[in-house]
Amino acid sequence: METTPIEAPKRFFFDRYGLSDGELEHVLGSALERRADHADLYFEFRLSESVQLEESIVKSASRNVSQGVGVRVLAGDRTGYAYSDEITRDKLEIAASSARQIAASTGTGLPEPLTSRSPRADLYRLEHPPVEAELARKIELLSRIDVEARHYDPRIKNVLASIACEQKVVLIVTSSGVVAEDVQPLLRLQVTCVAEDGDSRQRGSFGGGGRSELEFLLEADPSEPDLPRFLKFTREAASQAVRNLDSVEAPAGSQTVVLGSGWPGILLHEAIGHGLEADFNRKGVSAFSNRLNQRVGSELCTVVDDGTIAARRGSLNVDDEGTPTSRTVLIEKGILKGYLQDRLNAALLRMPLTGNGRRESFAHIPMPRMTNTFMLAGEDDPADIIRSVDRGLYAVYFGGGQVDITNGKFVFSASEAYLIEGGRLTRPVKGATLIGSGPEVLKRISRVGSDLRLDEGIGTCGKDGQSVPVGVGLPTIRIDGLTVGGTRV
Repeated sequence: METTPIEAPKRFFFDRYGLSDGELEHVLGSALERRADHADLYFEFRLSESVQLEESIVKSASRNVSQGVGVRVLAGDRTGYAYSDEITRDKLEIAASSARQIAASTGTGLPEPLTSRSPRADLYRLEHPPVEAELARKIELLSRIDVEARHYDPRIKNVLASIACEQKVVLIVTSSGVVAEDVQPLLRLQVTCVAEDGDSRQRGSFGGGGRSELEFLLEADPSEPDLPRFLKFTREAASQAVRNLDSVEAPAGSQTVVLGSGWPGILLHEAIGHGLEADFNRKGVSAFSNRLNQRVGSELCTVVDDGTIAARRGSLNVDDEGTPTSRTVLIEKGILKGYLQDRLNAALLRMPLTGNGRRESFAHIPMPRMTNTFMLAGEDDPADIIRSVDRGLYAVYFGGGQVDITNGKFVFSASEAYLIEGGRLTRPVKGATLIGSGPEVLKRISRVGSDLRLDEGIGTCGKDGQSVPVGVGLPTIRIDGLTVGGTRV
């Protein structure tokens, strides 16, 4: 079985591919030959495994290894990028030459001596990475999930469950002399249940994970100390599916909407977070462009991106440019305070780095991306927020959605939602979609709960064809006058 090192990624790459400090300095010098501003090398070795169960049997299992290096050259606002899945001195020279030609310009950079950078703290050091756990244990866990879901209710007719994990080893070397290294584990469990009753057929999905060992799924969540996480996820998925069998059509029109804590933060991520990424704002195409230090939302709203939370799915010791991640306040009491930066956009905007330069793999160029993005808690009791609504909608779980970054307009489908009638939760609804504008929603938030919660660890964010793991979070919030698309007036 191929394994990855727990320590010393630099030594791992040097020994495996016959590299040295001198050779890397030479490649960086070649990349800067036309006096570009900056150059960097991104080495990656990734071991990944996936197991999927359906109809009570394991339908697929795979284990893959990928490796490669990307070379980037920055010159003014131009970027040259080339990569190779062969890590040799010759391939590095070819990639450096290609990137240099793409970014051809006159810059100011010169390579500096390489200096290793130690992370301030390891956010996810594991004794037993999930990718090294025995396959038999993962299959056994999926089988237990299948049995538990079907036992939950006889109307559960099918269960789809999967465990995906990886161990990624990265080494980042830059022309400014930085040498950053990291070993990044990742674990995710996804459970989907299908319930049938007569002609009605409904689905429910739930899951979780993080930069944790497989044991994470077998341990109890602090909020439910007597229930292992995998059972909690399974019961949530089964409960959604069964509950939706009895749901009524969603009412349409402008309504008061209450978003539950945790996963509904995906709406914040998509409708607001992307608009706060520096590249969109440098180009002037975001709804938040040129609005620093202006009011963009209710004074109840403080939005943060934090890549430093231990073991979280969106956390990183260093970003994919070698910059330590940080806690960045984006909106403070409704006032826009900053953007999420990578190296290129921070230099062009003359703003500090925030540690948000991320990429899907060595084959992709880094860009500003979120890590764990959430709204800070307020002072209201969540139960009081619901009691404050005479008629409205309470949404606690979302499926797919679409967002236009230029104006923040979004459409999100609620996969679990309830009517609020007379200040009480009553019937579950189906077919509800939330329609609005992120910047406008920020202004319509009238109450914020004290129950901030991050999601269970399943988020994956897409941007320009690249996908990266992220985290989202939200306290219970009340939004006044949000358009709900439904099938009942």
